[in-house]
Amino acid sequence: MRRLFVLAIAFACSALPASARTPVQIGSLPSGPVDGITDVAGVRVGHVTKVEGTNVRTGATGIIANDDTWNQRVAAATFALNGNGEMTGAHWVDQSGFLEVPVVLTDTLDVGRADDGVVSWLIAKHPQIGVREDVPLPVVAECDDQGINDIQGRHVRAEDVTAMLDAAKLGDFARGNVGAGTGMRAFGFAAGIGSASRMLPAQLGGYTVGVLVNANTGSRAELRIDGVPVGRALLRELLPVYPRTAGYAPPERGRAADGSIIIVVATDAPLDHARLHDIAKRAGMGLARTGATSHVSSGDLFIAFSTTHRYPRAGGITGPPVESDEGRVDALFEATVEATEAAIDDALFSAHDVSGRGGVAYHALPYARVEPLLRH
Repeated sequence: MRRLFVLAIAFACSALPASARTPVQIGSLPSGPVDGITDVAGVRVGHVTKVEGTNVRTGATGIIANDDTWNQRVAAATFALNGNGEMTGAHWVDQSGFLEVPVVLTDTLDVGRADDGVVSWLIAKHPQIGVREDVPLPVVAECDDQGINDIQGRHVRAEDVTAMLDAAKLGDFARGNVGAGTGMRAFGFAAGIGSASRMLPAQLGGYTVGVLVNANTGSRAELRIDGVPVGRALLRELLPVYPRTAGYAPPERGRAADGSIIIVVATDAPLDHARLHDIAKRAGMGLARTGATSHVSSGDLFIAFSTTHRYPRAGGITGPPVESDEGRVDALFEATVEATEAAIDDALFSAHDVSGRGGVAYHALPYARVEPLLRH
């Protein structure tokens, strides 16, 4: 029997302390209470983190828009900045204009197993699915963690995803190398799950925008934090370790080298599919502010949803009138860009040193090394 070191269903009660949040203030808009996607009322997050032996470093993360997304479908849209990746169900989201399932993030080769878990979870809650009701098309998005994880083993099981979704909660949640981000790196540093939020003033609607990312993207030289070329300053420091005994060298081409990022944007602003498509596109501007250029082999896939513009399964549309004031929409764009940039920084600063398959190791980005660069 394999020795299991860690199998954790991580959610709000296992949140990181406040001191682990990114210490860099990005932009001018204030953040919400937990500076995360769950600052948007009703949104829940859960993780399953699998760390087994010396080779397994993977997991899954779930984002649920409300208490019953199957019947209270929320307006949504997707955007592919670069399509060398997978987000299942995206065609139906964009065709229908709504999201009726959780959004689940995991590693590339566990997409099918996560999909199965989402279906089982929904059937357990809605037994008439596939009998008298429609059938779901799960939204499962992936990043490649093969550098440090035994990805061939496909260690995320359907039952893991079911338990994770059952455990998803409101409030704060763990970030960094947890859940789907367990085996991820960005800009040559340990990374993974990051999140941030921005709140608009009352005169601009008082809306909240929350972003969650699974960051596994970018080369070291690209990294910028608050506009400062931190990556160039640390070009030869804290590099990933690939021991000769591991039997393989760092990847130089393809998705394993170029990485990917999944970005999930939530807002309580009443927006329809067309405007949410605009919101999702702005997430790419937040990504660009970190220095990432979206390489040829990168999978950079985004999804945005509104918790207040709903399409009940029983018919009709509910919620406040769709926001059409251009000043408020512009402010939502700004909030999306700021929150996305901050969420990627959060993934970097929340991560810890991690080692895995074959002794491969990723170093975390220490703020103590970054702070003087930002100051000078």
